[in-house]
Amino acid sequence: MKKKVKITIIIIVLLGLILIAGSFLYTYFLSPIDKNSTAVIEVKVEQGMTSRDIGELLEKRGVIKNKDFFLVYLKLNECNSLKASTYELKKSMNLEEIVDTLCKGNSYNENIIRVTFKEGKTVKDYMKVISDNFGYDYDTLIKDINDRTYLQTLIEKYWFLDSDILDENIYYPLEGYLTPDTYEFNKNTEFKKIIEVLLDHTDKNLAPYKNKINNSKFTVHEYLTLASMTELEGLNSKDRKLIVGVFVNRLNLKMNLGSDVTTYYGLQKKMDGDLTTEEFNKKNYYNTRASSMAGKLPIGPICNPSKVSIDASFNPTDSDYLYFVADKNGKIYYNTTNQDHLKTVKEIKEAGNWIW
Repeated sequence: MKKKVKITIIIIVLLGLILIAGSFLYTYFLSPIDKNSTAVIEVKVEQGMTSRDIGELLEKRGVIKNKDFFLVYLKLNECNSLKASTYELKKSMNLEEIVDTLCKGNSYNENIIRVTFKEGKTVKDYMKVISDNFGYDYDTLIKDINDRTYLQTLIEKYWFLDSDILDENIYYPLEGYLTPDTYEFNKNTEFKKIIEVLLDHTDKNLAPYKNKINNSKFTVHEYLTLASMTELEGLNSKDRKLIVGVFVNRLNLKMNLGSDVTTYYGLQKKMDGDLTTEEFNKKNYYNTRASSMAGKLPIGPICNPSKVSIDASFNPTDSDYLYFVADKNGKIYYNTTNQDHLKTVKEIKEAGNWIW
């Protein structure tokens, strides 16, 4: 009994220390850089900048202490609209004052709109977002995003785009290349400018991996294909890296990747129910369940992946696993043999945790 009381006291003390430390850090990052400073620092928030971009800019200009805490603060306080403008900020301002200033803007501009392109969504989804927010005709956007002449101009402008995207069997050439995030645009922004802003951020995300790309058996197109698959298969960085590792193992053994998410994309069906055996076996250049796709990646990405998934594609976790399956809660189970894999699937179903 005394031992239990002692353990309880220790736990309470530890929790108290954690809360105190957390409170201290929160207060520290919230406080001004220099409460006595009178210097005015000009900060220009440009249209198309993401919250992360703005946080990096503020930290670089020396008006906030930590860009990551800046993002956390925005989420905790549901600050979803930082206005593009030129601001005069001071190091004596605390984070709350700075964020409040950026949310209000120097003057309200009804022509500025904030648009979110979500991770794991497709080019079709993104064209719907653009259509809804900017008033462009959806069917025209789909036509324009696939225009070969336009795509060639983008290939000439961006180092990470090449003729791979022009394969006639690819549904949407820029699938996987448009960076998901929240952006601010003038409501009259031209469609092509919107696309280039997203591609500019893709350039920024891929730049750190240039050396790896130059010394790899995979192309940028293939890395983004892997990233798009793991985006839909896994929920966190750890699982996504393990999943890419499984895909690489299967490719090395000339096995089918067997990824259901590629089957749905190949059929252009929503992932809201089980597929039939006929659908799983249907031959196309995306469906990695089809026998004709043994040892092959899909012909291209199947969604627009997050930065986390892109990192996973470049830095997979080495393992002996050849199989994985997720339950309805998103938990992923890994196995080295098909026999163990089938056993796991059976156990998931019997427990009532099958995804459908």
